[in-house]
Amino acid sequence: MATVTLDARFRGPPDSGNGGYVCGLVAAAASTPVAVRLRRPPPLGVPLDLAEADGRLRLVQGGEVIAEARPDPVELDVPAAPDHAEAVVASLGYIGFDQHVFPGCFVCGPKRLAGDGLRIFAGPIADRRMVAAPWIPDGTLADGRGFIRPEFLWAALDCPGYFATPMAGRLALLGELAARVERPVRAGEPCVVFGWERSSEGRKHFAGTAVVGPDGDIVARAAATWIELRELEGSDSS
Repeated sequence: MATVTLDARFRGPPDSGNGGYVCGLVAAAASTPVAVRLRRPPPLGVPLDLAEADGRLRLVQGGEVIAEARPDPVELDVPAAPDHAEAVVASLGYIGFDQHVFPGCFVCGPKRLAGDGLRIFAGPIADRRMVAAPWIPDGTLADGRGFIRPEFLWAALDCPGYFATPMAGRLALLGELAARVERPVRAGEPCVVFGWERSSEGRKHFAGTAVVGPDGDIVARAAATWIELRELEGSDSS
């Protein structure tokens, strides 16, 4: 059993961890691709136990399950990726600049400075029903070999999916994220992150996201389930 404590840097809402980052922490302890379901807002600054029970990895606080992983091959078809220039133009239309539920979000918060937040501002691409943003991961996200740690790739795959759905700009939480990292990324490597809507069922919205490298090769892909909220009740949304 391992113990993890979520630093306030990696928050989504002011008082809980960014959903993608937390899912990535759990997934990093698995030996195969997984889907991670968030059952409660991940609390900041308190020890959480990461352990396997009944064949599943769980992040637990006391007797409460915060997140739970299950095997998932993440067989997700990814549409043609926008190029870097398209992503730059798209990011200029990011709705979070004008309206953002959690402007301090580690991934997509416009109030986070470079070298602190990821600053992935995914805006719409005209005529393509997707959102995209450029991203150059910095050295604070890297391991000792200079590669971006998996939990930060999971984080990058989180919020663009939210902004690709019809609920963008409204209160929502990440219910589940299934991701597969396909190759390592070095700090400073120019990437494009993009998201697209897959379907919706009432207050549930399903999105896909991907990170591609400078040659357009897929670095990581993910399928997400988002839950639209009727009121702010603590969440790990964008």
